[in-house]
Amino acid sequence: MSNLRHDICETDGSAPVNLHISVTSRVSTAPPLRERVEQKFFIRPEHMALVLALLSRTCRRDGQYPADQVNSLYFDTFDLEEYRKSDSGDSAKDKIRIRWYGQKFDPHVHTDSNAVAAADGREATLKHVSPEDPCPEGAPIRTVAVWLERKTRRRFASTKQRRSLEVPSPSLEFARLGRGIVPPSLLVSIMADFGLFVRGRMCPVIAISYWRYRFVEPCTGFRVSMDSHIRSSVAMPGIGRGERGLELPGAVVEVKGPVFALPAALGPLADIGSSWTRYSKYASSLDAHAADLGGISRAWPSGSMAKDLGIHSTLATE
Repeated sequence: MSNLRHDICETDGSAPVNLHISVTSRVSTAPPLRERVEQKFFIRPEHMALVLALLSRTCRRDGQYPADQVNSLYFDTFDLEEYRKSDSGDSAKDKIRIRWYGQKFDPHVHTDSNAVAAADGREATLKHVSPEDPCPEGAPIRTVAVWLERKTRRRFASTKQRRSLEVPSPSLEFARLGRGIVPPSLLVSIMADFGLFVRGRMCPVIAISYWRYRFVEPCTGFRVSMDSHIRSSVAMPGIGRGERGLELPGAVVEVKGPVFALPAALGPLADIGSSWTRYSKYASSLDAHAADLGGISRAWPSGSMAKDLGIHSTLATE
């Protein structure tokens, strides 16, 4: 996939300002915005370069963030209620995640906080850092902007609510992701502001990163993205084999607009890719970690081949 990562425009960790944020809950304190309809297409590995060329030819690159790495830590209930909804094809789903941008704080890379501190000319005290105590012994710990998000999907329409936070950079290391990056009480409070009241504690489950190209279809204004190099590492104990950076082959193209329609210029997507609007990076990544080594379901992030062959994830039946 390295051939797809040319002309890199790395962000400084800030969020794209053009992200759609919308709310339908009456109790939400966030401003109400319109919903958007999402269509997704799974692109086989051998067609990725072709699709990127199509998008580059027919669409405008996003002016501010044409390409960068997206990182997310997903939360779910202890029994993975949201995963099971996705696996069963439920049309009403909520995703809770903490998102940050750029390659500098890649959650799948082994890091040494003390080495980072030394490189910055600071004492090696980061090993004591926690989200609740970000600056022990007066050490000037760098903070990173993250966004706590709730994404709601009702059939084909989706909305997104998000709130920006500053967290100590060591909290984004994989070894600390099991703590949730932010205190559980803060997570619950913000979700309540968003109108979501979850029974039981929300647990950090899996970290997912991917490389995203962003485009705008000029005739309709539809936003288009292509996600590839989709990697994941499980943060919840008891799932999979502890693999780090497990990668799903292929790519996913998302087309977002006010109606369920494909702009004429993007018509070839329907022929090149497989329409898979139910596709979920969260569910597909968990399926991959739970699948048998060498299992055929691991090779297809959309899950279409596994479903066609009657293969089911062990997560859905445990």
